[in-house]
Amino acid sequence: MSWKKSEKLMDTIRHYASFPATGVSLRQMVQFGEKPSSGTLFRASQFLAEELPIRLAHRVQELETLPDGLNEMPSVKKVADWYAQSFEEITTLPRPNLARDVRERLMKPAQITGGKGNQWLSEATPNPSIEEGQYNSWTPVSQQNAVNNGWSKGKFPATRRYFAMVDDTGDWPPELQLYNKRFAQTLHRIKRRHDSVVTTMAQGILEWKRKRQRMQIDNNIQSFLDRFYMSRIGIRMLIGQHIALTDQSHYRDPSYVGIICTKTYVKDLAQEAIENARFVCEDHYGLFEAPKIQLVCNPNLNFMYVPGHLSHMLFETLKNSLRAVVETHGQDKQEFPVTKVIVAEGKEDITIKVSDEGGGIPRSSIPLVWTYMYTTVDRTPNLDPDFDKSDFKAPMAGFGYGLPISRLYARYFGGDLKLISMEGYGTDVYLHLNRLSSSSEPLQ
Repeated sequence: MSWKKSEKLMDTIRHYASFPATGVSLRQMVQFGEKPSSGTLFRASQFLAEELPIRLAHRVQELETLPDGLNEMPSVKKVADWYAQSFEEITTLPRPNLARDVRERLMKPAQITGGKGNQWLSEATPNPSIEEGQYNSWTPVSQQNAVNNGWSKGKFPATRRYFAMVDDTGDWPPELQLYNKRFAQTLHRIKRRHDSVVTTMAQGILEWKRKRQRMQIDNNIQSFLDRFYMSRIGIRMLIGQHIALTDQSHYRDPSYVGIICTKTYVKDLAQEAIENARFVCEDHYGLFEAPKIQLVCNPNLNFMYVPGHLSHMLFETLKNSLRAVVETHGQDKQEFPVTKVIVAEGKEDITIKVSDEGGGIPRSSIPLVWTYMYTTVDRTPNLDPDFDKSDFKAPMAGFGYGLPISRLYARYFGGDLKLISMEGYGTDVYLHLNRLSSSSEPLQ
């Protein structure tokens, strides 16, 4: 039976969309998740049960009001329905009836040994890569709604913190554990439903370009896609983190807190991304051996990060470089120039430079590199709906999403991605990764 959204659901979504999202930093997620008990996980689920619907509602509302007929495209409508359905599933999940003493215990933060009193997480600091409001779709209208809802300007309820540890000295009732399990299962279902959002949205843009006979997308749609995909990274991060914390069995590895690794070894990840990119390159061009990639990196260099994000950015960047090298020098060349990957360690940033001799990009095309659906490949391949599911379906030359989305991943935790080109020679890509891990995620 196919799912249909009701008018009542849309009213609820509009109400939720009038509230602001709450940003979380990497360090807060780690401090909070180190040894979560049932009580702490329950508090986490309550934060997410309020936070995720707000983020999902913002997206539904924006998808429904896209300009120039983009909101009418079948694939865009499909994505909007997924978001609305996920919103409904979280908001209608019944909460457990807990005895009063349990509720009071949940609200009491843990006492820290040494009598320091309540333990709150460190505050998130502003994200250095983002100008204030850069990824916001928060309009004055939503602020007005907030004021109408009885909050004075700037005084949104401060109760949704990501949050105090719970006083965990005794046992928790079984219905609490049952709810935690059910909540994690709901999140898992939602995450699966949204797996192919990136490609379906790209399909929607293609439908719109064909219908409107447009070659390029304009700035409004570009910045909508930036907000939309940035928000998706945030939602998936919170969901992935919560699922991993609930299902502790995976991580016997003490350096992992959920999907965050407190000791992410850059060299190992880079080595793996190099092998994957070369494999895809050989496969795509039918080469006996892909161009070589030289890695310069201190093997002991590690920092707190999400390895999945870093792998994604490195793989996309390296794939671009290899493609440029092969296409510039021709597939039958005996010896390709070597691409260099250099990793440097600063106090604030870890920077990874990928330097290729793939002929570079004309200066006039550089802004286009950051636009979605721009690709140097002659024709965009048909989008494979399973593209997002596994790393190895990744096509050698995609549909122009590799760089813009990698830049969003970098900026999400306060880093950045920059590109400098020498036309006629090659391109240098600089991936800056913020190692302070206290900057807040950019909120939509």
